[in-house]
Amino acid sequence: MAPAYRPPVLPTPVAYKEMPTAGDAIWKPVDTATTALTAALTADWWTGFGDPLLDRLEARIDSDNPTLAGALARYDMARATLAGARSGLFPRVELTPSLLRNRQSDERPLRGGSQPDFYTAATLGGDISYEADLWGRVRNSVASGRALAEASRDDLAAVKLALQGQLAADFVRLRGQDQQLALLSQTIDAFARADALTRDRFRGGIATGMDVGRAGALLGEARAQYAALQADRAVTEHAIASLVGQPASIFSIPRRDIPLHLPSVPVGVPSALLAKRPDVAAAERRMAAANARIGVAEAAFFPQITLGGTGGFQSTALAGLVAAPNIFWAIGPGAILNLFDGGKRRADVAAARADWDAAAADYRARALGAFQDVEDALATLHHLDEAQAAQDQAVRSAASTSAIALDRYIKGAATYLDVATAQENLLRDQQSALSLETQRLTATVALARALGGGSAFARPAPGCDLIQRAASARRPLSFSINPSGR
Repeated sequence: MAPAYRPPVLPTPVAYKEMPTAGDAIWKPVDTATTALTAALTADWWTGFGDPLLDRLEARIDSDNPTLAGALARYDMARATLAGARSGLFPRVELTPSLLRNRQSDERPLRGGSQPDFYTAATLGGDISYEADLWGRVRNSVASGRALAEASRDDLAAVKLALQGQLAADFVRLRGQDQQLALLSQTIDAFARADALTRDRFRGGIATGMDVGRAGALLGEARAQYAALQADRAVTEHAIASLVGQPASIFSIPRRDIPLHLPSVPVGVPSALLAKRPDVAAAERRMAAANARIGVAEAAFFPQITLGGTGGFQSTALAGLVAAPNIFWAIGPGAILNLFDGGKRRADVAAARADWDAAAADYRARALGAFQDVEDALATLHHLDEAQAAQDQAVRSAASTSAIALDRYIKGAATYLDVATAQENLLRDQQSALSLETQRLTATVALARALGGGSAFARPAPGCDLIQRAASARRPLSFSINPSGR
């Protein structure tokens, strides 16, 4: 009674627009065979970032995260529901023993004078029944339950991938904050030395009070940024603690200002996207379940035929109950056909078909959203790479300007306003460069989630780490000045 299962036709792009080197991979829609790929969750894609601590934290998601535990419980519930639906494929056998002491009414109609007022009825019997599933009601119920269990399994995979991605994104943010703190710490030291130098020059009559004020303002602003960033890092650390199932009060991550590796971006993956995205696979399985429920609703228009029987032993005493004269039995088919229900069955069919339409629309939306997620992440990475290169050049130029301005100030050829402006610009450019690094790493996490995880994200080979090379152009402010100004 269920319609032939035909998932909606999806767009078939050959490659991603934002990835010019995507190759000739061809898109293919997911089917019941490829959904098995989501049973085993994807590879440890976060290892491409090259931080062993992140690897250890990700491993704790499985055992300690309460959100994942809840998703696992829902999957177990779906499996139990499927087992209950499968029970309809087998006969139902019941044992019905009873021992009753009865008193008859004196005014019972047609009561004979020889009938006793009290008697005992001992029964050892049983019933067996089996629904002849001629119209596929039970089979479609089982098919629907199986599809929903598979959808719940994919939901579990989606929750795990989301948690893994959130943890990786938070960890990337934390390491970016560590780099920012290291930059500010060294900048504060440099500003403190510059402030001391300016005060010495002021006491010697070389610098003005305005120079002292500007130097102190730069130092105070850097210290304020450092304190605010410490608060932001603490919030990020607390978020990571919750993800790994630990109270924030007893959880801490040591600072480490070494840049993370930027994993390489996989190419040629359109054909595998739906099979690896667990949320899309779950939507497809719910669509299959909705299709099977149409068959359940259609079967209600036909008789529900049951093959059954009852039998056992019955006597007025327990002694000798199991004996041939006490045997009773009855066997035969039964049928139930609803002749009039006020349109309920037609309404049930209409509701089932509407449920299918909703599931199909959700599946299509999920697939389109998967394309969007990948394109968004690829576009972000592509343009952030360009921004990173431009920002690195800005840092180099600002560092040169700052050094020249300070040298001119010491020699009396410039005011401290020129130095303060150059130092502010350098610090701002350095912070922007570090922020772009964090954004690129975060976009890589988003791409991994958009592709459903996977092992395509590989750690770069030694000597190929663009972040490490770019970081060399973004050293913190440094001063090497003696009191004489040489």
